[in-house]
Amino acid sequence: MLDTLNKVRVIISEQLDVPIEKVKPESLIREELGADSLEKVEIIIQLEETFELVIHDKDAEKIKTVGDAADAIDRLLEECKSYDN
Repeated sequence: MLDTLNKVRVIISEQLDVPIEKVKPESLIREELGADSLEKVEIIIQLEETFELVIHDKDAEKIKTVGDAADAIDRLLEECKSYDN
């Protein structure tokens, strides 16, 4: 989880041009970090490319905080592992 969270923080920091120190697990991506709708889509795309997975729209809509994004990715990665076994 920590590795995922750190990667998510870096991606969001770079996409939004926000200092990494301001990108905390509890930070609201839109309200606190200032992402507009297009930027949030770009973040989702970057997360998908980085972690090599697909985040469906229904899951993306639930992502409000940086921690939500990391949790969603961890959950999707676990689902991928269960399919591989």
